Amino acid sequence: MANTKSAKKAIRKIEARTEVNRDRRSRMRTFCRKVEEAIASGDKSAAETALRAAQPEIMRAAQKGVIHKNTASRKVSRFSARVKALA
Repeated sequence: MANTKSAKKAIRKIEARTEVNRDRRSRMRTFCRKVEEAIASGDKSAAETALRAAQPEIMRAAQKGVIHKNTASRKVSRFSARVKALA
């Protein structure tokens, strides 16, 4: 347990940041799920629309440090390839 005033403040800050990061991660996952569902349905236009909405969210998560930038790029790249493969 934190004893010093600064350690107690650090704990408060960490809890606040954890909540923000959790919300960002959840939002990103929701957008990714929408892309997955659109791809699974086989509707290319819906998948493209979902991907256009998801891409900024994924990149924003990387920019804010929620996920690594290479992970974000990989996700976007794989989604793009799967959407492009739909006929």
